[in-house]
Amino acid sequence: MRYAYAITGALLLGGTAIAVTTASNVGAQVAQNEGLQAAAPAGAPASLADMVEKLQPAVVNISTKQRVKVQNPFAGTPFGDLFGQGQGGQPQTRQAQSLGSGFIISADGYIVTNNHVVSAGAEGASVEQITVTLTNREEYTAKLVGRDPATDLAVLKITASKPLPFVKFGDSTKARVGDWVVAIGNPFALSGTVTAGIISALHRGTGGTYDKFIQTDASINQGNSGGPMFDMRGNVIGINSQILSPSGGNVGIGFAIPSEQAAPIVNTLMKGQSVKRGYLGVQISPLGEDLADSLGLAKNRGEFVQGVEPGKGADKAGIKAGDVIVSVAGQEVSPDQNLSSIVASQPIGSRVPIVLIRNGQRQTVTAVVGERPSEDELNSFAQQQDGDDFSQQDQAPGQAAQQSLGISAIPLTPTIIRQLGIAADTRGIVITAVDGSTDAGAKGLRRGDVIISANNRPVLSQADLDAQVKAVSAQGRNAILLQVLRRGQPAIFLPVRLRDK
Repeated sequence: MRYAYAITGALLLGGTAIAVTTASNVGAQVAQNEGLQAAAPAGAPASLADMVEKLQPAVVNISTKQRVKVQNPFAGTPFGDLFGQGQGGQPQTRQAQSLGSGFIISADGYIVTNNHVVSAGAEGASVEQITVTLTNREEYTAKLVGRDPATDLAVLKITASKPLPFVKFGDSTKARVGDWVVAIGNPFALSGTVTAGIISALHRGTGGTYDKFIQTDASINQGNSGGPMFDMRGNVIGINSQILSPSGGNVGIGFAIPSEQAAPIVNTLMKGQSVKRGYLGVQISPLGEDLADSLGLAKNRGEFVQGVEPGKGADKAGIKAGDVIVSVAGQEVSPDQNLSSIVASQPIGSRVPIVLIRNGQRQTVTAVVGERPSEDELNSFAQQQDGDDFSQQDQAPGQAAQQSLGISAIPLTPTIIRQLGIAADTRGIVITAVDGSTDAGAKGLRRGDVIISANNRPVLSQADLDAQVKAVSAQGRNAILLQVLRRGQPAIFLPVRLRDK
């Protein structure tokens, strides 16, 4: 505050100086801001006040009361009984709170917010009560109707004695970069805060499976989560969800879930139903620069199949690891419209055409869309284990692979297969050393990894790997595609850049 006062003081002194120097000609002077009225930017009103006045009553504050178990750091030691024990030796608990925003979407009290706003904020915590506060300070205890963690959405319900003010969803598919938007919410518990800005980008991803956020420079901070983003017609085109900030405060990069994605999920949750999504049973990777270069394809045009789950739709349709899926049901696969989002939106049981590239050739298959399993089931599909306790064997390393990739390897033997704990019928070469200064080292390849194929050709010896490195170099490509198996994990395809000579 001393810094603020110092600046204010400097300004006052400056003002005094101006008054002294201009006092002799007071009658000719006109204040710089006399009679000014700001012109409205094209497409935006001169003031947002009328629109905000109508919208604010439908925006609510949401708080939760949580009970958190206090962990005993001395558990299992002689001092364990001296910490955190309540009556009867029960572990102690403490209360916690969370704050966020939401908005009413029906006169009978249905409310939309983010799932993380009404979820336990720590391990071992449980939510005891959800409270909704209106702009007129009326408070209601809310019931959690349903939630969808995958998209971070939740629906609440409150019961009031009279119809409540509400807002409706708009069409986010018509939103364009540069459009004006307004956010209303509860940042840092400052209720009813209104900010405005423009749409900075569309279809932004932040690492989630179904991300297609609207990015905005309208100020969004902690506590804005779950609040609405309005277009200039007062329709909700987004639900404020995340910020990108090194400091935890607004730096002009906020993200909102688009209404085109949120509205169908909200409708499902309001009916008390769970959200079901389409599923093919493939493990995929983006077709980034290295991977595209190793395949001789354009980057960001499709997604690469790392693995196929046995018995699922992709497997039955004939899709194989190493394929590049470029289109599903007539929709192009791209960074803006990823494969998971397209498949998730397909009706379960529907038959969809899938265009893929295999060994440089386009072909079309038809797959039946299944239902996406739970996250626990999906996680069990790729359990991770470590270890490479096989014995080093003397082997003259191949020149091409060593010079271009920084990899030395030896053929698999029954003894090594047993030591690695991999399937007895595995065919390939096992890495004995990796140069950490190469792209192979940077990509995480290590001693004990098994190279099954290179450039989509089987590799049974170091000479096979050398031959494929030379073939890739002869084609003018700067990366080679390796299929690598690590103990306890499914085989994956990994693009590795060749070392500059």
